Amino acid sequence: MTEGASRKIDWLGLDHVQLAIPPGSEDLCRSYYGGLLGWEELEKPAVLAQRGGLWFQATGFQLHLGVELEFAPAKKAHTGFLIAPVVVLAGLLETAGYPVKWDRDLPGYKRFYSVDAVGNRLEFMQRLA
Repeated sequence: MTEGASRKIDWLGLDHVQLAIPPGSEDLCRSYYGGLLGWEELEKPAVLAQRGGLWFQATGFQLHLGVELEFAPAKKAHTGFLIAPVVVLAGLLETAGYPVKWDRDLPGYKRFYSVDAVGNRLEFMQRLA
């Protein structure tokens, strides 16, 4: 191991992840993240709220959705959310019309991929005992 900056810095955790959304999609994303997933919407600081987008909070992290004028949904890049039970969320998403693609390639996890309201790829995973 090298003597890099990581030996001198205390990495304390993940504060937030940001995903891009297209202009005008805030209500659609609010329905997905706030309604379907049940996350708490946070009020953005006034100076940042002028840019559009949304902020949400779930246990232990925040998700920021930022407006991108030339939006293209993330198809390979994704955020992985650790949850339990993963099958319950899979059922909720399928019932709401969002595709669920199970993946068994990661030992020790039950996981699937889906997309959010604007097509961004998301991973939902549960550690197996």
